[in-house]
Amino acid sequence: MSRASPAPESVPPKAEGLRLRARLRYLYHGSSPLAVRFRLAVIAIDFAIIGFFLVAPILHEAGLVFYVIDYLIAAVLGLDLAARAYAHTSLRDWLKKPVVWVDLFVLATLLFPAWLFNFGFLRLLRLWTLLNSDFFWRTVGRKYDDTRVEEITRALASLVTFIFVVTGFVYATFRGSHAGISGYLDALYFTVATLTTTGFGDITLPGNWGRVLSIVVMLTGITLFLRLAQTIFKPHKIKFSCPTCGLQKHDPDAVHCKACGEILCIPDEGA
Repeated sequence: MSRASPAPESVPPKAEGLRLRARLRYLYHGSSPLAVRFRLAVIAIDFAIIGFFLVAPILHEAGLVFYVIDYLIAAVLGLDLAARAYAHTSLRDWLKKPVVWVDLFVLATLLFPAWLFNFGFLRLLRLWTLLNSDFFWRTVGRKYDDTRVEEITRALASLVTFIFVVTGFVYATFRGSHAGISGYLDALYFTVATLTTTGFGDITLPGNWGRVLSIVVMLTGITLFLRLAQTIFKPHKIKFSCPTCGLQKHDPDAVHCKACGEILCIPDEGA
């Protein structure tokens, strides 16, 4: 009579959890081609979601179709946030990041669109959090040794995000209660005209709060424009860590560190 072979030992749940966490860390933080391709796919999905946020005020009139897409995006965003949280070393440290709370609020507007739709304009902050994240620059910006492209992109992201957040706020607040704001394009037109201080005067917001909002848009817009211009025209710098003091930004032809005088050996990309 033959002895039955022992059943294979099952992997303990704790070990399975550790494997999953290690796999997620590999995908979200690794530098292999597979990890980079995974993060590029995540970024592409993020941009598609941001595109939906841009047209959401118009699609909201579609009724059931809008809510189906809304909840599908909520599921995708929720899985992504859960995976990032699980892959992080410390959940407490992860929750201390302001961008995480912005993303959590965006998720809340997706889960409860009927109650939080008037705050839907804040969903466009997702563009700002994405283009200012280490996740994005470790993936897309890893080939840039200089800081110029990164700083211009961050400044442009702040300006574009501000424009569309204000547009969404004006549309959600004044549509139907002010004759000049009858559609999303009207709100965008008012925002750009006010931000650039053109002031055509054909669309103005009523009351003292309307004037206050116009002043805030003008002052903030000028500041963001100046920041963008500064990043475009300021001298070119590259990223190279000084081995002595750790200074990160240097002139491309720098021989000595400006902070400590240490001799630098910056690689020449053209060589």
